[in-house]
Amino acid sequence: MIKVVPEDFYDSTPCRRDSFRAKRRTMGKLTYDSGLTADFDDRILAHIQIVIGAKLRRGESFYFSWRDDPLAGGGRSTIWLHPSISLSYKYFGSKMPTLNRGWVEALSLSANSTAGLQLVTEPSSSI
Repeated sequence: MIKVVPEDFYDSTPCRRDSFRAKRRTMGKLTYDSGLTADFDDRILAHIQIVIGAKLRRGESFYFSWRDDPLAGGGRSTIWLHPSISLSYKYFGSKMPTLNRGWVEALSLSANSTAGLQLVTEPSSSI
C-alpha cells in the first residue's frame, strides 16, 4: 500500500519517524488493477476521480504520478491509466467533499500534459 502526501500534509517541523506532526485527514483509497492501493486524502481523491473519470470516458490513456509519504519510504509513484484497467475509489468519510472548480481545471490541465496527471496546489475558489 502506498500513502500519498499532499504538499501541506506536514507542518513546518522536519519530518522524522519519531517526531512528525500530521494534520488530521480522512484518507480514502485508490485501487488500481486490483494490485496497487494508494491512500489519498478524501478531498484529493474526489477531485482526481472527476479528472480521471472525464479522461477515461473519452477513451484517453495517461500517466498519473504522485509523491509518496516519507514514512512509507518516500519517492514517487506513477501508474498508466487506460479505460480497460480497473480502478476503484473508497472514501473514508460518508460525505462528498466540497469541490473546487479551479482545482479540477488545474488538475485537468496537468492530466492533458505529456507528463500526465500530477497533484497540484489547490487554488482558493470552490464550486
